[in-house]
Amino acid sequence: MSRLTLRRAPGRPLERLTAGRSTRAARPARPVRLLAATAAATVLALTASGCVTVHGELALMPPATQAEAAQALADFTTAYNRADKAHDPALDAGRVTGPLGEINQAGLRARAVTSPGGNPNHRPLELSDARFVLPKKAGWPRWFLADTDPNLDTDEGAGDQRWLVVFVRNGPQQPWEAAHLVILGPSQVPEFAEEDGYAVPVAADTDTLAVAPEELGKEYVAYLKDGQPGPYAEGPHTTLLREQREKGAKRPGLATQYLDRVADEGDFAPLGLRTKDGGAFVFFATRFFERQTAAPGYRPKVDPDIKALLTGEVKNTVTKEWVSNQAVLVKPAGTDRDGVTIKARLQGVVGAQGS
Repeated sequence: MSRLTLRRAPGRPLERLTAGRSTRAARPARPVRLLAATAAATVLALTASGCVTVHGELALMPPATQAEAAQALADFTTAYNRADKAHDPALDAGRVTGPLGEINQAGLRARAVTSPGGNPNHRPLELSDARFVLPKKAGWPRWFLADTDPNLDTDEGAGDQRWLVVFVRNGPQQPWEAAHLVILGPSQVPEFAEEDGYAVPVAADTDTLAVAPEELGKEYVAYLKDGQPGPYAEGPHTTLLREQREKGAKRPGLATQYLDRVADEGDFAPLGLRTKDGGAFVFFATRFFERQTAAPGYRPKVDPDIKALLTGEVKNTVTKEWVSNQAVLVKPAGTDRDGVTIKARLQGVVGAQGS
C-alpha cells in the first residue's frame, strides 16, 4: 500500500474504555403584497408544469456532473500531496472528513512530530482513469464514488489496485470532502445498478438487504466481541482478525484487550450503492480501542508514531484508539448466513493514552 497518510491527533479522550453547514444571507424586506403575489405566481407556474421543488431538497438529483466530480477529485489530490509533502494536516483538512479524514489528520500530526522537516520520501499521488458513480437522491448530504487507478501500485498482477474514494458534500456552499477510502483489485470492484443513467443509493434502514446498512456496524462489533455466527462471512477481516487478536492477547508479559464501538454519526454514516445482483456495496466505519498492559516492572513498547499522539505517561499501560473503514458486499434479503462479505478494510491509529 502507498504512503497515504492515514491517522488523527488525540483530540478525543479514551475514557470510553470504561463505559460501555449553509447560511443564507439576509435580504431586504419586501412589501407583504408583493411577496404574496410573487409566491402565488410561482406556485401557479410550478403546478401548471407538474413539478414542485423547494430549493432541491425534495427533488431526486445527481450529486454532481462528471466535470464537478473530476474537479473534486483533483482538489483532494492536490491538497493531499501538499499535506503529505509538508507533513502539515492543515493543508488538506478542508478536503477530508469522516473516517478517512480522522485517520489522515492523525497520521499527519504524528509525522509532523517524528519528521518535522517534511516528508523526504514524498511521491506525488496521481489518481487517473477515474470512473465516477453518481447516485441520484434528494436532499443533503450528497455523495458520489470515485473509482480510480493510483500511480503508487503496479499495473499488472496481484499488485494492481483501484482506490475507491467516497466524496461527501453537506450543503450547496460546502466543499466536496473525501470521507471513505478502500483499496481493491480491479476484478473486485462490483457492477453497480443504474436507473436513468445514474447509480441507485441504498437507504440506511432498507429491508431489501440481508443486513440494513445502519445495522452493519452493530453486527460487526458484536461478532468481533463474541465470535458467534452471524451475517458476516469468514475471511481476513472477520475470522482471521479474531484469531490474530487472540494470539496477541497471549503474548508473555503483555496482556492485550480490545473494545469495539460503532461509528455511524455525521460523516461517519454508512453509504451504500445498489449492485446489479440486487445486493449492495456499502461503506461503514467502526472505532476500537487496543489496551496493552505490561507485567509488573515493565512498560509496553511504544512506536514513535504512536508516541507522537500520546497523552499521559506510560507506566505499565498504553491504550491506542483506532478508526477502521470497511467496504462490504451485502446480499439481498433472505440470506441469513454469510450475507455480508468484507471486501476491504483500512484502519489507522487516531489517538493514544498512557497510564
